Amino acid sequence: MNENILLVIFAVIVLLIAVGIWMTIRKRRTDHLRDRFGDEYDRTLDNAGDRTKAERDLERREERVDALEIRRLTADEHTRFATEWRDVKSVFVDSPVEAVLHADRMLANMMKTVGYPMADFDRRYEDLTVNHGDVARHYREGHAIVDRHNDGSASTEDMRQGMKHYEALFDHLVADAEGGGLDAATTGTTTTGATGTASTTRATDLDGDGDVDVVRQDRDGDGRADRVAIRND
Repeated sequence: MNENILLVIFAVIVLLIAVGIWMTIRKRRTDHLRDRFGDEYDRTLDNAGDRTKAERDLERREERVDALEIRRLTADEHTRFATEWRDVKSVFVDSPVEAVLHADRMLANMMKTVGYPMADFDRRYEDLTVNHGDVARHYREGHAIVDRHNDGSASTEDMRQGMKHYEALFDHLVADAEGGGLDAATTGTTTTGATGTASTTRATDLDGDGDVDVVRQDRDGDGRADRVAIRND
């Protein structure tokens, strides 16, 4: 066979191998980002309109958050914020707007306390998506309702929904506090389990109407809610 033809065949084989390796690396990169960010991956892709750009943005978030020193709330901080949260909820029945706006400020303060930069909402939200995608979604939806209120287009029912979303983030932040999870005074709690593993369910009535509004479940007994359900009725 002609030597030139052999060289061409060899070059084609090398190129195919290189393409295969590149595609494998890219697939692993995509799979990693999808697993870590969940629905936020698709949302970022929709906003960016380009997979390469979207994945580069998500990787920058990872690098930024990995450089932060995020910590747990101390026991004293947990107690202080749990007390403030009870005060927020007690205001909700008479003044839903005041309660939700207070909750918005309080959660920003809690995030600052544990080590998130005191930047604008978009930055806080993006940082939260790196390790807490599902809870970050609740934060985004709650803050969107605050924005609608500022525009004069949010109803009392919107405020109730916003409070539910903020409750999910609050629960997550205090559940990871040193020396304990969510203060039992804020919720109704049932615990089941065997062989040393507890499954804890917390049910919260936000507006005092006797109906459960938020249900959080810790299925693996690690003290953190890994499933959050919000009633929309």
